Amino acid sequence: MILIADSGSTKTNWALIQNKEVVNIIKTDGINPFFRDLEDISDELEKVLVPQIYGKVTKVFFYGAGIINNVKGAGVKRLLQDFFPEATIAAYSDLLAAARATLGKQKGIACILGTGTNSCVYDGEKIIDHVSPLGFILGDEGSGAVMGRKLLGDYLKKVMPEVLRNKFKAEYNLSGTEIMERVYRKERANLFLAGFTKFIYDNIETEYCTDFVLAEFNAFVDRNLLNYEAVNSYPICFIGSVAFYFQQILKEVLNSRSLICGTIIKDPMEGLIHYHKNLGN
Repeated sequence: MILIADSGSTKTNWALIQNKEVVNIIKTDGINPFFRDLEDISDELEKVLVPQIYGKVTKVFFYGAGIINNVKGAGVKRLLQDFFPEATIAAYSDLLAAARATLGKQKGIACILGTGTNSCVYDGEKIIDHVSPLGFILGDEGSGAVMGRKLLGDYLKKVMPEVLRNKFKAEYNLSGTEIMERVYRKERANLFLAGFTKFIYDNIETEYCTDFVLAEFNAFVDRNLLNYEAVNSYPICFIGSVAFYFQQILKEVLNSRSLICGTIIKDPMEGLIHYHKNLGN
């Protein structure tokens, strides 16, 4: 059996495949070695994942946020090897997951537009060029976290149109002090900020929200995609909730810049299953 994992900071989806058929989908908490201790992750897997797996696992393909270098990847591989001692274990970045899920074996540019952002040039097998997204403080243009940060700034500085400000206040009832506390003193501020993209989506018919998203997607193109020499030659594919729910505006931005819009999906699991069933090893 083959086990495929698509892991973010908040949740992990596992697909168990036998004879090219998906026999079980399992959900656990996020496995991000950048933020979570490996012992904590091990406890989670022992309690939730292992009891739902019947039979011998021969290969594990783990794709995750936080697999930013060989050291982090090696830690996850050792952890998984303890649970599946007879399996071949591979640990990859979530960016390679985006590339394989949307492009398969084709050349192209793969992007993540969700809570955070990322992008790369993919040659059909591996990532060959990459612009660092820099996180939601220094970069992450077009991400949910950056949209939320700027939206809150507009709200607190009264830049947001009054009608929308009143609507925002009625919906969230957050004081400036509460917002500052959540952003500067509490953990995982990026997730808190990204939660406000729902307000933008719910009010996307307003000029303010439409222009807001347009500006962020144009910034993503300018500060990330245009750094790739191949940007005009390859399809540009996306995974992530921001790309998926705002795809009409995203396509408009790419078309206006004469860029080739490829596949846009919410999450990579279906594409990863197809890749490993039919294309990968």
